[in-house]
Amino acid sequence: MVRHNNQLPDNLPQLQNLIKRDPDSYRDEFLQQYHHFHSVLDIFRLEPDKENKSLCESIMFLAQVAQCYLEELKTFPQTLVDLLKTHSTTLDPEMRNTFCRALILLRNKNLISPLDLLELFFQLLRCPDKALRTFLENHIINDIKNMNAKQKDMKLNATLQSFMYTMLRDTNPKAAKMSVDIMIELYRKQVWNDAKTVNVIANVGCFSKISKVLVASLKFFLGTDQQDEEEDEEDSDREMDLKGIMMAAKVNKKTKKRKKKVEAAKKLYTQAQKKKKRPVAFNFSAIHLIHNPQGMAENLFKQLQDGNERFEVKLMHLDVISRLIGIHELFLFSFYPYISRFIQPHQRQVTRILQFAAQASHELIPPDIIEPVIKTLVNNFVTERNSSDVMAIGLNAVREICVRCPLAMNEDLLQDLTMYKNYKEKSVMMASKALIMLYREQMPNLLTKKDRGRPTEASVEVKPKRYGEIVAADYIPGTEALLREDAPELEEEAGAAGNESDSDWVDVDSSEDEADAVLREARSKKGIVMIKSSKHKNEEVEEEEDSEEEDDDEEEEDDEEDDDDEGEWEDCSEEEEIVEEKKVKRSKQARKQEKRKQKKKIPTVTKATAAEPETADNETDETVKNGEQTLNTTEAMQELALTKIFTDADFARIEQERVKKQLTHHSRKRQLETERSEFVKLDAIEMIYKRRKADKQSRVETMQKGREDREKFGYKDNRMNPHCSKTNREKQKNKNFSMIRHKVRGKVKKSFRDKQVALRKHLLHVKKMK
Repeated sequence: MVRHNNQLPDNLPQLQNLIKRDPDSYRDEFLQQYHHFHSVLDIFRLEPDKENKSLCESIMFLAQVAQCYLEELKTFPQTLVDLLKTHSTTLDPEMRNTFCRALILLRNKNLISPLDLLELFFQLLRCPDKALRTFLENHIINDIKNMNAKQKDMKLNATLQSFMYTMLRDTNPKAAKMSVDIMIELYRKQVWNDAKTVNVIANVGCFSKISKVLVASLKFFLGTDQQDEEEDEEDSDREMDLKGIMMAAKVNKKTKKRKKKVEAAKKLYTQAQKKKKRPVAFNFSAIHLIHNPQGMAENLFKQLQDGNERFEVKLMHLDVISRLIGIHELFLFSFYPYISRFIQPHQRQVTRILQFAAQASHELIPPDIIEPVIKTLVNNFVTERNSSDVMAIGLNAVREICVRCPLAMNEDLLQDLTMYKNYKEKSVMMASKALIMLYREQMPNLLTKKDRGRPTEASVEVKPKRYGEIVAADYIPGTEALLREDAPELEEEAGAAGNESDSDWVDVDSSEDEADAVLREARSKKGIVMIKSSKHKNEEVEEEEDSEEEDDDEEEEDDEEDDDDEGEWEDCSEEEEIVEEKKVKRSKQARKQEKRKQKKKIPTVTKATAAEPETADNETDETVKNGEQTLNTTEAMQELALTKIFTDADFARIEQERVKKQLTHHSRKRQLETERSEFVKLDAIEMIYKRRKADKQSRVETMQKGREDREKFGYKDNRMNPHCSKTNREKQKNKNFSMIRHKVRGKVKKSFRDKQVALRKHLLHVKKMK
């Protein structure tokens, strides 16, 4: 059958549609187009640098119907691959883009292996075509992501990563830069988030001779936190835009365009709220996955010293090196004299350099290595010839270094820095007090007696660590709260949250022995210190004894009042309340007797004279009992950690016990918590206690907040009937000024001089008329 007026050979989209519906019926038309493709291809190979639209149309047509004729088009993908490999640099940009799109269509239909296609695309990254490189980069990332969506293909990933390793060493800067960008993007998308990807970037990218590859690799190890901060800033800016759009919609004229804007703004707002409520995805930073951090830090430091990069790149080197030293606790002693050269108030980006110095500090570094850094910092910053802000920043930097390496501070320097607690500027004063609070917890023996503060249970338990000492707890701290049978219930503490006394935290009878034990231990330590002190300190001991006698007298008065109260309770009919009151009385009397015994023991220890045998025996018996009690408690906590599964209520009681230990004799309710984080936040160094000038947005917010729950300002109409008529005086406010000008002007009284002039003028006029 011969078809008359057949237009299918010229109308390829229609033929393509018909072939997809019924391939067998249109095989002849397909073969005709396939032979046409070969003839056009032969013409193209004669002049490959010229554009051939007919070839592009034939290639896209064959790529669309390739799944219908698998046998005939078996060699078609390889033909395109060979064309791109042979003429990649000489091809017309439009033709090169068409060939790549046709290969992507064949890849989506599984007619070409992904490895062959990705290797070809990586080679095409060398082409001087920015649009093509961006297009190929997006396809490579999405293709690898889709291949690993359901299940990770480890064999294919290993092959591609090995190929990427060679691409990073390519001499072409554009191909190497695009390769490292692809690897970084795949790591951020959680596709290639393994150690092999990280170490390829660390070993090759961070030491590349191409500056763009070097900077991209360094930013990769620094960019996770910066990316999160940028996203937070974008979210805050978006919220500000939403507020402006909503306000404009209220004020401006209502149109369809503004209505669409408001709906889009509401949609973005709901998305932002959902993003905030989304749980945090915890992931190891890339810097943890480096196999040889010591070698990388040494090589980076050598590259920094020998290189001649711009200042921003040097800061990136310092940042990465300091993070490697701090996180992996490395030893790179030559780093500290190098960074000390930049610790000057006039140095550019000096706060970041101080941040790097703090990040590179950890407990395993000998104090002699970091001590010169602290002295340089103090000499250049913490001096009265500088401004208060510079002094505060210097003290903050010293604190951040000492948080990570407290042994780097010596006693004389610390006492000099604590003298700034009475400085006239609040920023310096608060920075000095923060340093004092740090050493109250870490090493209180370096502080003077007046700066140590009153001891807490937590400070008594914590002992200063020596260099290299590691304290490994074999139980969960705070679980002693779970060992007590009468531990406070969470419901009771919720009802009495406002009262932060000891009765809210622990029962009197159950914790009496523990409290007295801690008190005896603290006082015995005081006695030992008093032996080593001078005569002046012995005088202070006597003053303390006098003050304790006064406290005992006050307690006796309180006990007498309690006796009176007990007499009143005996008159009551409820026997249970009487029994409880007697228990409280016995516990107070026992506590009073214990304090009297302790008061007698302290002078004998301080004077170091011949002690009575009875008191010595009592002391040994008490120490043995306390030691046995501590051992029993420790063993019980160890067994509890191994056998019990803790609930949320148990963790709440443990946290309650921790807070209770931090209370200082019911007077100090807050303690400074010093936690060693991986990275030093720049705000911790730049934090200055000073009232900053508020910007316009904050002023508007405070103004609007002050208007809440307030009557509407303006004219108040206090009439009983709001619908009655208004007076003429009220109506004048809405009238035009020209209507009431004559009334506003009123009568103008003439002065005596004006009256004289007017009278003279009138008399002269009358005289002339005569």
